[in-house]
Amino acid sequence: MARGEGAEQFSSGLLPTAKTLNPDGVIIVKLSPQQERKRALTVWSKVCFAIGGAPYQITGTALGFFLQIFLLDVALLDPLNASVILFVGRAWDAVTDPTVGFLVSRTPWTRHGRMMPWILVSTIPAVLCYFLIWVVPPIEQGKMMWYLLFYCLFQTLQTCFHVPYSALTMFISTEQSERDSATAYRMTIEVLGTVIGTAVQGQIVGMAVTPCTFPTNSSNHSVNGSNSQIFNERHAYMIASGVISLIYVLCAVVLFFGVREQNNRVGLKAQKHVSFQTGLRLVIGHGPYVKLVLAFLFTSLAFMLLEGNFALFIKYTLGFRKDFQNILLVIMLSATFTIPMWQWFLCRFGKKIAVYIGITWAVPFMILVVCVKSNLIVSYIVSIAAGASVAAAFLLPWSMLPDVVDDFKVQNPTSQGHEAIFYSFYVFFTKFASGVSLGVSTLSLSFAGYVTGVCVQSDSVNLTLKMLVSAAPVLLIALGLLIFKTYPIDEERRQYNNKRLQMLLRSEEQESEMEALKPDITA
Repeated sequence: MARGEGAEQFSSGLLPTAKTLNPDGVIIVKLSPQQERKRALTVWSKVCFAIGGAPYQITGTALGFFLQIFLLDVALLDPLNASVILFVGRAWDAVTDPTVGFLVSRTPWTRHGRMMPWILVSTIPAVLCYFLIWVVPPIEQGKMMWYLLFYCLFQTLQTCFHVPYSALTMFISTEQSERDSATAYRMTIEVLGTVIGTAVQGQIVGMAVTPCTFPTNSSNHSVNGSNSQIFNERHAYMIASGVISLIYVLCAVVLFFGVREQNNRVGLKAQKHVSFQTGLRLVIGHGPYVKLVLAFLFTSLAFMLLEGNFALFIKYTLGFRKDFQNILLVIMLSATFTIPMWQWFLCRFGKKIAVYIGITWAVPFMILVVCVKSNLIVSYIVSIAAGASVAAAFLLPWSMLPDVVDDFKVQNPTSQGHEAIFYSFYVFFTKFASGVSLGVSTLSLSFAGYVTGVCVQSDSVNLTLKMLVSAAPVLLIALGLLIFKTYPIDEERRQYNNKRLQMLLRSEEQESEMEALKPDITA
């Protein structure tokens, strides 16, 4: 490097403009305005990052609401076989998260980063498997294996997309405020993704859905509609899956070209590779992480019980068969519009206070909806309130996970690169909660005497639905908040961790830049 080149770098702002020593003798680097602008995320980058979270929510919503109905009424599988597919698929999905998280953490950096190659490579195979889930194969004997195979393959490939994408939060910026802002964008788009998934799948398939029937003594009661109606439903599901697959690919393309992954790890020179068992012990042994995950495990389970059974509760217990889709849409729209409010609230009053208020906001309305006689206006009011709490449940865990990772980095400066493990285990527990929710709901309704495809359910089923949308969620929220009271990272500790990491990162940057100028200095 010529002497003139070094001077040009200083004048252009590529190197720090000032440096001082703190009381510990560590160099504090003051960045130039050009560098500060480079560190700040643009609105476009935040939007592109947020769009990357939509495929997971769109496909998850479609599968959650419609896969069981599809397997029973369109693919005409035996209920036991359908249950095996759903439970084995969920169990396999949960197991793959820690595995993929570990593999991602050991992936070397490329010119596109470490997370982006996983996202790019997994997209097309995932879309293909997703489409084949909604195809009725022209075979009868191997039909169950067809759906089990492609359901498990899709869950695996989507994990290869979603775990790196979740961990990408730590690599889009070194500033906590920027990451929190990007997370708020992401949660808004993800909640909107649930609206899109429900709307696309529901409206297209709804054109071919057959009406319900009243209970009869006929042995063929469970088969609704003629062969032509079933044939039309098959096409409707394929068209809906094709539209969602196209959206999946477009979102992945926007994410790949719109977001630049940054190598933000500190302590790179002292970093050492550790085995999966060692990394797992370090992560699970970090107290704040364990308490955060356990707290949100219970609250997530509460809202999953509410969301998974609210449609049935509206249709059968309240009797609003023609309005349940609109009420569900109101919940998702309310969540979408209130996420910016929660982002402002957590920045203004702190994340712990936001958890207490946001999660408990829906509790009075959960109690109200089962105590008041069936009323459509009350149902819409409850939906709006529930949507606000759903938004908080979406936003706050992903906003607080980076704080736990930063706390781990400060306490373990020589053991870095475990971001994917942190995020993959949180996703694992979230999916575990989803599986428990599905299992508890299905078994409870089965024991209560739930009958598919009928217009009216028994009193025992209606009582069970009330328990699933009110009593059980309220109890789970209470347990989650009790655990959260022990969560130690408050605003003071979070700000300290942020300043400490910024100081270490800037010191390393300045050291590397000085090293680059060394031949010129010694010349």
